[in-house]
Amino acid sequence: FKIFVFLFILLFCSLGTWQLYRLQWKQDLISQINRGLQSSPINYSKDINKNYQRVQLTGNFNPSFQIFLYSLNEKGKPGFDVITPFETNNKENVLVNRGWIAKNLKNKVPSNLTSSSITGMLRSANRKNLFTPENDLQENIWFYLNLKDVEKFTGKKFSKYIVYLEDKNIDVPKPKKITIDIPNNHLKYAITWYAISISIIFYYLYFRQKK
Repeated sequence: FKIFVFLFILLFCSLGTWQLYRLQWKQDLISQINRGLQSSPINYSKDINKNYQRVQLTGNFNPSFQIFLYSLNEKGKPGFDVITPFETNNKENVLVNRGWIAKNLKNKVPSNLTSSSITGMLRSANRKNLFTPENDLQENIWFYLNLKDVEKFTGKKFSKYIVYLEDKNIDVPKPKKITIDIPNNHLKYAITWYAISISIIFYYLYFRQKK
């Protein structure tokens, strides 16, 4: 029984400590996003390795290899992020997230790609986790941006950073709004795990004294 009690105390304390690490990570992320939102755009280069950096690009879109990445909009409705290859005047290839569309618009995306100069924010490509399905290249339905799959699909190599288009004049696809309004409940979770650990200690001492 003692071993059982101490193992659970150790487990819950470990979970609380892990949440404190997550809290620090989330606070750093929010600060990083905030600095990016307040920054002035710089000329894009494939050598820029900075998440949430605003950039400006000049070149041309290539809608022939448009990627449809499964995504939810702000209201939780399923649809797709439209990822379109963009070639800069310096012959650098970059993926541009033009925004979100509903599922029924997958084959009806407006070709509003006339602008040769765009502004956006760099973000690293989303990663596959244990529950992420595999990409369906044949049907052009993606669940994460695997750069090897992207190269196979487009025949070109791209950076791991995606440019999220910033353009208030476009409604379809609707550019994704990047904000610092993201959930940050790690402190509450940490307190909960530590409180459970303390409760177990008190209950253990109480029953031991009673015995």
